[in-house]
Amino acid sequence: MELASFEFSSLSLAAPAVAIGLAVITRKVLLSLAAGIVCGALLLTSFDPALFVKYLSSAFLKVFWDDGLNKWNVFILLFLVILGVMTSLITLAGGTRAFGEWARKRIQTRKGSQLLTVMLGIIIFIDDYFNSLAVGNISRPLSDRHRISRAKLAYLLDSTAAPVCVITPISSWGAYIIALIGSVMLTHGVTDITPFAAFVSMVPMNLYAIFALALVVLAAWMDLNVGPMKRHELLAQEGQLYDPSKGEPPGAIEITECDKGHVGDLVIPIIVLVIATVFSILWTGAQAQAAAGQSFTVLGAFEHTDVATSLVMGGSVGLLVSILMLLRHKLPSGMVTEAFVDGAKSMLDAIYILVLAWVLIDVISNLDTGKYLAGLVSGSIDASMIPALLFVISGIMAFATGTSWGTFGIMLPIAGDMAAGTEIAQLLPIMSAVLAGAVFGDHCSPISDTTILSSTGASCHHIDHVMTQLPYSGGVALVAFFGYLAMGMTDSMTVGFITSLVAFVLLILCFKKLSVDLVPNGVRQFA
Repeated sequence: MELASFEFSSLSLAAPAVAIGLAVITRKVLLSLAAGIVCGALLLTSFDPALFVKYLSSAFLKVFWDDGLNKWNVFILLFLVILGVMTSLITLAGGTRAFGEWARKRIQTRKGSQLLTVMLGIIIFIDDYFNSLAVGNISRPLSDRHRISRAKLAYLLDSTAAPVCVITPISSWGAYIIALIGSVMLTHGVTDITPFAAFVSMVPMNLYAIFALALVVLAAWMDLNVGPMKRHELLAQEGQLYDPSKGEPPGAIEITECDKGHVGDLVIPIIVLVIATVFSILWTGAQAQAAAGQSFTVLGAFEHTDVATSLVMGGSVGLLVSILMLLRHKLPSGMVTEAFVDGAKSMLDAIYILVLAWVLIDVISNLDTGKYLAGLVSGSIDASMIPALLFVISGIMAFATGTSWGTFGIMLPIAGDMAAGTEIAQLLPIMSAVLAGAVFGDHCSPISDTTILSSTGASCHHIDHVMTQLPYSGGVALVAFFGYLAMGMTDSMTVGFITSLVAFVLLILCFKKLSVDLVPNGVRQFA
């Protein structure tokens, strides 16, 4: 169908602006996403009612069927349902309760509980979706016992998912980025370093990812609670882990627990899930390598793997083990059936949000929002400002489009062109700024699927997660921005990193001053 073009028009920003603005104002995510979709669809169809209905029907169908089964979307939704059912069965078996009792005896502080979540988030670096959901299921029982708000848990999950994946070569993100870097380097005749070595060299230049990880560790260690997070943490101390006025958050399951459960009922299915998923990622990657006539390498397997299929394969094995563990308790079949249904239903809100987010992303793509934003960096620009400018533009693009991967795909080639047109020696710092900005924008965006799944993994109301995370991600973005300014002006990675380090120390001092202290006996103290 013929759609209107907005490639060079600021109107291309209308749909994401409506969705994000309404989400912030109304705190109603589904309504906001739907409004953004309608706004964009009306513009694309020039307000033609018949074409509007036809386009919207096509956009929703494309989520599930696009010249064949849209395997990525359908399998991600299926993986959500599998994890929901797994969580329900583990809870019914008494694994969640037993793990909570076990952990309470060994991890007796809020600090320990938060640090465990951060540690697990860093260790499980395979994929950001898997990270948020798996770590959320493991950590939630313990964080609930220590009265850590679901919003704080969602922040810990989100800030150890994408930031870890974007600096880890052996991950779905790393493989994708290395492939893009290789293409950019080939285009501009950079042959003195391999794409893998270039990626590793860029790690210390990814200032947002590094300092986001540093902040989440310190936020857990020092229990830093600033901005809207203060209110959520104070309410959690009174037993309100989430805002009950908004109903049950995605992923929440209220189910009777077996009193004969033990820690293995939780740990064994989760360990099997992780191992099976890693194996599936390597296996599907190896199959793709063989089909392309390539010999097997671990990095190549991650580059060619089918992530969605691998998640479903690993999840199915984990679900099977959960069922087998549950059968040992010989519970009534009615309870087991009810647990299956409740587990699937617990993911419905997350599924609704994801489907609408995917439709909105398709609308934004047709509006050429990304191309319009990318065009803002063209023209005569002072070379010293390029890293900082690309960091900001990439952040805005990822925020508006809800996709860091899409931002990588658009902005990395632009970064290569800009480096070639000014100083090719600055290629790696400039591309690092793009990676950092994309992760920052993705972190802040209420329409980002990564952010949505972090909310789901923590069983937190989505907009609460978005609003409570903003001060943390925004603070780190300022730290990275100053670093990229210094890096561009001095042509020195070291000077840029030191500048960001100084800014980070000041940020921590500021956060410490603004933070609310939560003490074990429940007495509140403000620094």
